[in-house]
Amino acid sequence: MTYERFQQLAEAYGGDMARWPVAERDQAALFMAQEPDLARRVLEADAELDLLLDGWRMPAASVRLQDTILAAAPASRRRGLNPMAWLWGAGAGAGLAAACAAGLVLGVALSDAAPLQPTDEAVTAALASYDELSGLGVGEGA
Repeated sequence: MTYERFQQLAEAYGGDMARWPVAERDQAALFMAQEPDLARRVLEADAELDLLLDGWRMPAASVRLQDTILAAAPASRRRGLNPMAWLWGAGAGAGLAAACAAGLVLGVALSDAAPLQPTDEAVTAALASYDELSGLGVGEGA
């Protein structure tokens, strides 16, 4: 880290290195080890400014300023209570539930319509696929 960069960081973040970006702290610590007098002078100069800034408090806004801001603010829109609004939400929920139930009933009905009969060929093909997927060849294993 250069002296200029160290000074920029101190001016931007203050004399307390705990306020500095984490990514810059290690390089700053190395700079402090190499140039302790320069680093100390920079941090002390910015520590004084930190004390002044930490002690400063924003004055409270005057009543006149508050009234001006409130007068310029857009009026709040009050949402009217629609007695039928809950019905629309309930109807949509009921419709989705009915669609799910119909899909479940149709799926069960179609699965019962064409029962599968396992054949020797189907069982052999399934077992062969299992051996390929498991990485075990025929006759291998524990």
